[in-house]
Amino acid sequence: MTTLRPFTCDDLFKFNNVNFDPLTETYGLSFYTQYLAKWPEYFQLAESPSGQIMGYIMGKVEGLLDNWHGHVTALTVSPDYRRLGLAALLMNFLEDISEKKRAYFVDLFVRKSNQVAINMYKNLGYIIYRTILEYYSGDQDEDAYDMRKAMSRDVNKKSVIPYTQPINMSELRRQTHN
Repeated sequence: MTTLRPFTCDDLFKFNNVNFDPLTETYGLSFYTQYLAKWPEYFQLAESPSGQIMGYIMGKVEGLLDNWHGHVTALTVSPDYRRLGLAALLMNFLEDISEKKRAYFVDLFVRKSNQVAINMYKNLGYIIYRTILEYYSGDQDEDAYDMRKAMSRDVNKKSVIPYTQPINMSELRRQTHN
């Protein structure tokens, strides 16, 4: 039996088994605590009956007017607990909160090379909205897909009409602050 519960500050010292995956973005402690303080309802954890962290989702709500949306900042499941539907469970949780907050859509960014995640998100109803050039930096910069799923408030599904041209990070920043 898996339990979904709010992520707490104490969990920051127990979730390394989940974060060591090479496709999981890891952040400094202040980043996680900022999300806990600002959007605690968007930061949930899946826990096994023995108390082991199986995975978590971290997100937020942001934007203005018809750009008001839920955003998945991080979703990860420990390799020991994959293929059990935990990612879908966590995504459904975040989507439900976004619906309650009257968001028009939920979005997320995923590496173009992460085909397993892309397929999972497509199976959950997400579409590739646009490509963001060199979104991920590291040894080799990598493009990201901005994937979206319309929520019930977006009756005409305007939020999921795909862009045909990729954008760069400066364009993304301009659009995010509008």
